[in-house]
Amino acid sequence: MNYLERLNEEQRKAATHVEGPLLILAGAGSGKTSTMTCRIAYLIKEIGINPYNILAVTFTNKAAGEMRDRVEALLGGNVSMWILTFHAACLRILRSHADVLGYSNDFVVYDPTDQKTVVKNICKEMQLDKMADTKKLTPAYFLSVISDCKEKEWSPKQFASENGAGFDYGGRTKIIADVYEKYEAILRKNNAMDFDDLLLNTVRLFERDEAVLLKYRNRFKFLMVDEYQDTNRVQYKFIKMLAEENNNICVVGDDDQCIYQWRGADIRNILEFEKDFKGTKVIKLEKNYRSTSNILNAAHSVVTKNRQRKDKKMEAAKGIEGEKIKYLRADDEKDEASYVASEINRLHGEPGEDGRPLEYRNFAILYRTNAQSRTFEDALSKRGLPYRVLGGLRYYDRKEIKDMMAYMRLVQNPSDDLALARIINEPKRGIGDKTLEKIRAIADFRGTGMLRCLMDGDVISSLPQKAGAAVTEMTGCLKKYAEEKENLRVSDIYDGLLRDTGYFAALEQQNTIEAEGRMENLLEFKSVILDYEKEDINLSLSEFMEKIALLAEVDNHDENEDAVVLMTLHSAKGLEFPVVFMPGMEDGLFPGWRSIEKEGGLDEERRLCYVGMTRAKIRLYLLSAAMRTLYGKTDFTRESQFLQEIDRRYMEGDGVYVPKKRTDEGFGYAFGSGGGRPDGITQKEPYHPWAAQTSNFFKDSKQDVKAPASGSSLKLAVGDAVSHAKFGDGLVMEVSAKVVTVMFDSVGIKKLAKDIAPLKKLNAAE
Repeated sequence: MNYLERLNEEQRKAATHVEGPLLILAGAGSGKTSTMTCRIAYLIKEIGINPYNILAVTFTNKAAGEMRDRVEALLGGNVSMWILTFHAACLRILRSHADVLGYSNDFVVYDPTDQKTVVKNICKEMQLDKMADTKKLTPAYFLSVISDCKEKEWSPKQFASENGAGFDYGGRTKIIADVYEKYEAILRKNNAMDFDDLLLNTVRLFERDEAVLLKYRNRFKFLMVDEYQDTNRVQYKFIKMLAEENNNICVVGDDDQCIYQWRGADIRNILEFEKDFKGTKVIKLEKNYRSTSNILNAAHSVVTKNRQRKDKKMEAAKGIEGEKIKYLRADDEKDEASYVASEINRLHGEPGEDGRPLEYRNFAILYRTNAQSRTFEDALSKRGLPYRVLGGLRYYDRKEIKDMMAYMRLVQNPSDDLALARIINEPKRGIGDKTLEKIRAIADFRGTGMLRCLMDGDVISSLPQKAGAAVTEMTGCLKKYAEEKENLRVSDIYDGLLRDTGYFAALEQQNTIEAEGRMENLLEFKSVILDYEKEDINLSLSEFMEKIALLAEVDNHDENEDAVVLMTLHSAKGLEFPVVFMPGMEDGLFPGWRSIEKEGGLDEERRLCYVGMTRAKIRLYLLSAAMRTLYGKTDFTRESQFLQEIDRRYMEGDGVYVPKKRTDEGFGYAFGSGGGRPDGITQKEPYHPWAAQTSNFFKDSKQDVKAPASGSSLKLAVGDAVSHAKFGDGLVMEVSAKVVTVMFDSVGIKKLAKDIAPLKKLNAAE
């Protein structure tokens, strides 16, 4: 049990707790992941609990992956237990039981972009743009209300009832309820769920079918929940329903880090845990292994101004006092950004906490709103400093990637009308909006999906000849891969769709820089697929699509990329950096005016400030601007009240609310009227991350995509020895014009579509 010796006393108490409910109050940087993974190892190795009977859930793929890796390292091999995000766990349950709720088990998951498209189409159908007083009812607003309704378990009718539809003189409530109802109907018709549905439908499943609930209660005798302070009402019900009989539930969280109430997190879940589960043992982890004493004490002095919190105080485990927090009051947002860039330039290469030189990836700029990033991007670019914005356009949200994922979704689920509407004219097939509406109307009348409708010769004959031929070719392609998806790797399906749909060829014909960039992205997506196939050689199309759909933005943070990280404070939760800059410390921006006016809003902003400050390991900078231009409006500002709440013993630099003359001393940079920019700053060459790439790889990859499947050109005969990319070696038993039957050593007899089967001939029969 030497793994337990690495834990401190309180961590060890938590890790060796077995029976009954346990609440671990784990402050920032207190080693909660080590504690949780050691507890799982202890239950399995020392107590003899079957891994099959343990469920551990968290909020991000990154956290789940890290926990799984650590558990396997402790146990010395692969562990067959569920260590998943809430959404992934619910998705896995629904994949086996969605039919109870009226879905087929191969339902698709709509991401935020898909949801927005659905709502946009509904708004267009309802002609909301032509109605008075509906300009503020944007798709984002509707989706926010719908998400809120699902977290409260409200149907469209319940929403209307709760919001006084009978007194809805402006018609606003009725419009929202109608949009919500149409939205749900479209998802049902398309055999689709959104992220909120994954949670809500699992709870509904448990409520509707007691046998299913008992099945998972009997399986998961031990539950562990990470970041419990961030759970919403539906997640709370999901956990409580599973835990009620065995009562062996361990939750880990920190009420001081509850920062997602705006999206449904309920801080009462952790504050009232002892009431929900009688006999709860409470263990506090109050040793911080990340930050210096000055940073922790300053953060503590802010968060203790909240009244609703459990009493605890973090102490630096290393006992290092460290540098005081530096505060700067800049003239405006440009001076603020310029100072940050110059400090990064100055500190880069200096010794860090472990004596190694600070790299660019060791610096983070954490801001309250995405709109603040622009000035920092400009300032970093001027100095040639590499940076990465987390929270910008996701790779998977790029048009060409969304298009190909839509094709793949149709192979998986032919009922997905949203996916079909996206790609029916990508590449151009002569299908305009009017023709698409006509197809949709026919499908609605027949009560079937649009793709199935397009496989009807009568429907095709009603289209213009050229369009009809192009659509027939497309539907034939989709049908071919849908029928063969179990016999093909995901990469085979992807290559085939790129080639046979004409998508890649259409980009090549454009012969533009933009088109070449899109082709590069499509080839990179092939690399993504191959990476997943390396992890799981039996990866199915549906499993791959699930993994991509469940990716969160924080999962895209590459800790090894040497670039300054720019992100919102919300996105930074769970991360840590040696040097952190927190700009925009001004009333109205942080805390925001809306939070000041909202009940409990100021407390949440204060917790967000605490989270931001405790991301820093050795240096923390707080900044504000005397004058700021944001959203096209310039205003004089007042310093954030959070600055006033920080104990002055832990800060240095400009005085809060006390004007004083700035000098080059202390910060090494002068700001203020007449200060100007110091001379002698070395300008580096602009950073070009793709400059080192050669065009040969791109050309070779394009040829790989355009090459037809190996089976299409093979001349096969009975008795030929062949090798299949997915099934391995086999012997040809029968050959027809379109189908080849092979006896494989690994899976037995398989009938394969001859023209797309990834086969290679080893030798011909004599």
